[in-house]
Amino acid sequence: MPNSLALTASDIDIAAGSSLVRGRRTATAASLFNDPLVPIATVVGVMLLTVLAISTARTAGLVAALWAANALAVAVWLRSGRGWSYDLCFGALIAVGVLSGQFLAGNRPEVAAMFMAANMLEIVTGVFLARRFAPTLNFSSVEGACRFLLSVALVAPIGGGLVAATGLSFMAGAEFLISFQAWWLSHALGLAVVAPFVLMLEKQPLRQLLSPWRIAETVVLFGLLIAVCVSVYFVLTVPLGFAMIPVLILIAARLRVVGVTAGLVVMAVCATSALMTGSGPWRWVEGDLAERAMLMQLTLLFGYVPIVLVASLLEERDRLSERAKAGQLRAERASSAKSRLLANVAHEIKSPIGGVIGIGDLWSSGQLGPVTETQREMAQMLVKTARQVEALSHDLLDVARAESGAVKVELRPTDVPGLLHDVCRAVALRPEAARLKMSVVAEGDGLVALADSQRLAQVIDNLATNAVKYAAIGGVLTFRAHRIYDGVRIEVIDKGPGLSPEKQAQLFEPFNRLGLERSAVEGHGIGLALAKRLVELQGGAIGVVSAPGEGAIFWIELPAA
Repeated sequence: MPNSLALTASDIDIAAGSSLVRGRRTATAASLFNDPLVPIATVVGVMLLTVLAISTARTAGLVAALWAANALAVAVWLRSGRGWSYDLCFGALIAVGVLSGQFLAGNRPEVAAMFMAANMLEIVTGVFLARRFAPTLNFSSVEGACRFLLSVALVAPIGGGLVAATGLSFMAGAEFLISFQAWWLSHALGLAVVAPFVLMLEKQPLRQLLSPWRIAETVVLFGLLIAVCVSVYFVLTVPLGFAMIPVLILIAARLRVVGVTAGLVVMAVCATSALMTGSGPWRWVEGDLAERAMLMQLTLLFGYVPIVLVASLLEERDRLSERAKAGQLRAERASSAKSRLLANVAHEIKSPIGGVIGIGDLWSSGQLGPVTETQREMAQMLVKTARQVEALSHDLLDVARAESGAVKVELRPTDVPGLLHDVCRAVALRPEAARLKMSVVAEGDGLVALADSQRLAQVIDNLATNAVKYAAIGGVLTFRAHRIYDGVRIEVIDKGPGLSPEKQAQLFEPFNRLGLERSAVEGHGIGLALAKRLVELQGGAIGVVSAPGEGAIFWIELPAA
């Protein structure tokens, strides 16, 4: 007698916990399988499939080549409910269906009872293993699919096969190993093919196939698969079974797991029909029907069923892609909110700080009345601090605009050596640069970059300002420009303390001062992040080459004009 075809949906994460499993199970049961008529329909289906398999597909004595009844029972049992009372009632109904099918197919009472016991052992084992190793029945995971295939499709038929082979050896004198082999292969094939298809008959996967375009695509793909199956199994005289693999992969790519499982059912039915009618690529195999059936079962089980894993991989990729897109959308919203906050804060700072600077200037110049030397120094300190806050507000505005895409750049041919000389002269006028020796080195002619001269000057000035702050002990600051490939490279070189690789990795992060927050060096950690964004807007790249104790080379690469 035949036995089942089942490949159920496997679980991604066993460790999800019993409460999560019960929650998902409840949500799943609230779909197509929650109809009260489902158990009755399942019993009728099991009975009909039993009769059909015994009547048309026997290959090794009383064992059939393809057994779908157990797969249907396992799949519906897993989807429809859970609990001791439900399990006992549903199991009793399935036992009645199996036994009724055995009697209707003409088996003797003792043989029917033995087969009923073997089948129920297999069904109960399959349900137990699925609940233990694939509790959420999730096919959108390669791990889940593998767990189900290995634990349910390959292991569950073993117990029933031992019982059936032992019974047949005593009742009909059949050889134990041949009966066990035929049982295990036919039932493993059923549990690997039919059960996943039944498990995928849910509203959500089916709803995705209901659009007119999807319906037309499904009809075309399955028309192609049926045409190839008919040609390979009934028309051609040469073994071309490999021709079905590209069609299955195409179905996996377009229709995912639900399409592949349906396609495997079609192939299994066609292959079994060809085997029983003496057609197909197995007709030339020497040996009896059982040997040809074994070749057919092995081909389907290990040649085509693994394509389910391809569909699971694609569904897993789709799920991860959706999560990544959702995460990106959340990040973009958060970044937009942060940019608006920065812009608002900067705007609120700029207005009053101008008044503070004006009052400080009037105070220090004596226009508000006589001032002592101490008062003048305090007023100058007030103005200096206020200008730092004003510079911070400008940087915050620039960062907000750059991140929101509001910064516009006008790319024009820019004379890089001339720009470096201008920045060098501006930096040399600052009091903190008085102890530095600065120079500009231009190597070669034609150092003209395609850039926004104003934004590029802002970036170079920012790098020079950092070099003045951190590298004053070195006493040397060099601006260098030279050609690279089809671009221009600008370098700001200092002889300061240098940077470790760990600090270089964090250098261009906003508001990261690399642990110098409490040092005497002023700054807010915004300048380099802004410089990086401005360089990228001009189609260039920025980076640093440094080592502790060896200074630093900040470089900018821009396309040549």
